[in-house]
Amino acid sequence: MHRRITDKLVIATHNPGKLAEMRELLAPHGVEAVSAGELGLGEPEETGKDFRSNAKIKAIAAAQAAGLPAFADDSGIVVDALDGAPGIYSARWAGPTKDFTAAMTRIERLLQERGATTPDKRRAHFVSALCVAWPDDHIEEVEARVDGTLVWPPRGNAGFGYDPMFQPNGHSRTFGEMESIEKHGLPPLGLGLSHRARAFVKLAEICLDGR
Repeated sequence: MHRRITDKLVIATHNPGKLAEMRELLAPHGVEAVSAGELGLGEPEETGKDFRSNAKIKAIAAAQAAGLPAFADDSGIVVDALDGAPGIYSARWAGPTKDFTAAMTRIERLLQERGATTPDKRRAHFVSALCVAWPDDHIEEVEARVDGTLVWPPRGNAGFGYDPMFQPNGHSRTFGEMESIEKHGLPPLGLGLSHRARAFVKLAEICLDGR
């Protein structure tokens, strides 16, 4: 059976951009959230072969360390012309200093090397796998994606990560040009456009009280 989130929750991330998005998504549900960073928890090694496995690793580690339910996301960008790269290595492509400008430049260089210069050859999608783990090993997990095209040069200073080069299908602006409410706000205020928002809608249906 599915289990509801009823009390305090650990957000298993040290990424400030991801933390801000997760807190905004949880806020309407009255869930008190504290981050793994604020609790001084370490970051487990992400040894999974896919997004779902890595989300589970992070959630379980935080739940066991904090003795509380823990909510983790593993997400990244999958580029068709690069055979799915960077995929689960999206954050690692930015290096220890989290230099996503360098990571986006690397993607563009590889696309150019492969002759991917027209929109039909620059298709990509973001994936978000969400996992909630409890200290007694109960797990709830969901996954979602949003499809789009990679643009160059990057546009916009909003969002984080690869957002400035990702233009979702049906839109003329990149995630980097969208306000947070537009990118990941949920109805009636937003469209639930991002991969993380879409995954959260699935999670809310099984784990949150709908407030």
